[in-house]
Amino acid sequence: MSALTALLRNDLVLYFSNRRALIMSIAAPIAIAAFFGALFDSSSSKKPVRVPIAVVDEDHSDIAQRIVTGMKADAALEVQELPAAQAALLVRGGKLRAVLTLPAGFGEQAALALFRPRDKPVLAIEYDPSQAMALAVVRGLAMQYVMQAVGESLISGKLGEKFVGDARSGIERSANLNESTRRELLTLFDSVDRLQKQGSAANGAGSPTVAPRFDMPFTTREQEVTSGADRPYNSYAHAFAGMGVQFILFMGIDLGIGVLLARRLGLWKRLRAAPLSRATLLASRIVSGSVIALVLLAIIYAAAIAFFGVRIDGSVVGMVGIAIAFALLTSTFGLLIAALGKTPEATRGLAIFATLLLVMLGGAWVPSFVFPEWLQKLSLFVPTRWAVDGLDAMTWRGLGADAAIAPIGVLLGFSALFAALAVWRFDWNE
Repeated sequence: MSALTALLRNDLVLYFSNRRALIMSIAAPIAIAAFFGALFDSSSSKKPVRVPIAVVDEDHSDIAQRIVTGMKADAALEVQELPAAQAALLVRGGKLRAVLTLPAGFGEQAALALFRPRDKPVLAIEYDPSQAMALAVVRGLAMQYVMQAVGESLISGKLGEKFVGDARSGIERSANLNESTRRELLTLFDSVDRLQKQGSAANGAGSPTVAPRFDMPFTTREQEVTSGADRPYNSYAHAFAGMGVQFILFMGIDLGIGVLLARRLGLWKRLRAAPLSRATLLASRIVSGSVIALVLLAIIYAAAIAFFGVRIDGSVVGMVGIAIAFALLTSTFGLLIAALGKTPEATRGLAIFATLLLVMLGGAWVPSFVFPEWLQKLSLFVPTRWAVDGLDAMTWRGLGADAAIAPIGVLLGFSALFAALAVWRFDWNE
């Protein structure tokens, strides 16, 4: 046991005595996490970002003007009326997210299409493919304001009067309707006609009465689902989870490269010549790597809590368990690098590439829910996904200790696998 303690003390002293490397191991994840946290901050105290779009009105009808006016007044959009060619150039240059074109005849065709679905006009939306998420916003708001404008025009506008007159004439001339159906339809359109005249009279008299219209039949109430109603989502929590995982794995790479450098310098032969068992040598590397990883993770989260409002709203015991399991994963990952590597230079490049893949698939850079469905399923076989999700669960999600069981189990399983592979492939005679 004294030999293991001496090896452990030596590894810790060597690592923490390198002040420049230590500062970078702490400062880099904090700085990058702060950047990503601010980038994805959705705090309600900040002014919402409006989606810049253009509208090309080739119709110039009453309905088209109502649509444009409604979209300009929406807080989610920043609307410009531009010619088609200029709007397309701005979208291509990344200045606008989309351009919506109302073709000639759109208003009248849209109104008639409510009752004749086969004759629908085309509302063209050209969008920036790098900002594809804005397409859903533009499409949904366009649908809302088209329905409002068409409804208002049918009830109170000249188009509505023309439509009702044409519809009455068609019903009266139709030979395919029985008398009962004809009377019911004529009664319906008589009611619409009286409603239109009442609206026109009110508007003509300068009355503040608002004419009836088609409108959204509901309003929405948004509520963030976090650890509590009084706890808004803190984007820094996820950013610190991701960057902490990434840079601590980089530290694991350094530990593995350190073994390869010790071999090159002949230090490994001296250790083998000492009265030390293989188990003691490997155990010292695993324990020292785990301790260093835990210290770094604790410092990173201490900064997150002190300066960026991150809170452990879930189980503290679960948080500690995930931290220990991830620390073991980091140390066994470094040991595996040492076992598989040949030279420090070549191994470092491959190890960094492998780590970046693990971090990317684990959702450390961006949350995994933005991945395609097939990639989300694939990422469940990546240990970093469980580490990041587990840290999220214990911080802003506010879940209990039971939510930490699966991440801890998966991380310990991967740790055992890495350790077994490292022992199997480790060249003791080199």
